[in-house]
Amino acid sequence: MIQIPTKMNFEILETGLVHRSPNEGPESVAATSRPVVTRDGELLCSFHLQSGLGVNDFAPCLSRSRDGGRTWEFEGITWPHLREKYSINCSISKAPNGDLFRYGFRMTITKPGELFWCPETQGILPNVLIWSRSVDNGHNWTEPAIFEVPLPGAAETPGSLCVTRTGRWIAPYSPHHTFDPDLEVDTRHTVLMISDDEGKSWRHQSMMRVTEENSCLATAWVIELGNGSLLSACCHLNRGTGNDFPNPYSMSFDNGDTWTETGSTGIMGQSEGIAPWRSKQALFVYNQRRCDTPGIWLAVAEPSATDFGVIANQLIWSPAIVTQTGVSAEFNNWTSYSFGEPAVTVLPDETVLVVFWCIQPHERGIGFVRLRIM
Repeated sequence: MIQIPTKMNFEILETGLVHRSPNEGPESVAATSRPVVTRDGELLCSFHLQSGLGVNDFAPCLSRSRDGGRTWEFEGITWPHLREKYSINCSISKAPNGDLFRYGFRMTITKPGELFWCPETQGILPNVLIWSRSVDNGHNWTEPAIFEVPLPGAAETPGSLCVTRTGRWIAPYSPHHTFDPDLEVDTRHTVLMISDDEGKSWRHQSMMRVTEENSCLATAWVIELGNGSLLSACCHLNRGTGNDFPNPYSMSFDNGDTWTETGSTGIMGQSEGIAPWRSKQALFVYNQRRCDTPGIWLAVAEPSATDFGVIANQLIWSPAIVTQTGVSAEFNNWTSYSFGEPAVTVLPDETVLVVFWCIQPHERGIGFVRLRIM
């Protein structure tokens, strides 16, 4: 765990829930949340409802805030006519022109209550990639457009679609094992899907790559920094019995065509989200369950090709419990986790909003922390 002496202070302004989940029922778990600021200054948070962690019934939802994130209004399930047939997991992002995008994957539902997760193979169901666009601040969305996973394995896609200033669409994913124990999947790299014709056609290339034994890269993100360079980061799992590896990162200075050699952030986060901060810095938010004080942590970095450049790294939210059943917080027990998958965005007043899912004794749903960096 990287420890950084810093003169920066993180002032916590407010904490609360974007969405409160019931204690039981068909929509008892809220997960995989992402916030954006719409072109009219409202906040929109995407997340998913499930009947339980690991169940193949992701229902993509939205909540909206008109007062800077202090209060939220649930807007329901997007594409309700697809809910019984498909499990859809997708994240929200905003293009430079203000259009909003959803990007992620779609799995077919074959029977109610089935799992999308296989403990024996540590794999997920086969899936296809999807994207959708809204031109009216998220009130209406196009039907999900499908494009195929180009390499063996399923696609894991917590990161959002990045539309660069040139108009290029960049969509990262991590190759993931499936239910098939005989299918060989290269999990030591992340894949970049690129479209230069607004989603009509796609090409792919490898992005980050690691060489450590038992490696598995997951939760890949790509963002464009204020200076026009691209930053990618993910988490680095150890599929063996040892501890996980530090989060890797890579950069592109030519709009995603080539990427620097994969480096280490020095941070031991289990999943993460990144966002641009000021001219050439980045915010890096992540879960911590094993290597230091448990909770949601936020780092500020000024990355280069050879150094992630961490400036600050602090705990911003503490859980009452780390797992729901008291088991160890190793990856094999992820369906017992009690919080996870944080994401971060910068608000118009330069405060910072972090959202994450939580299943805690006193609250469950999508939590948020609003803070100021000084």
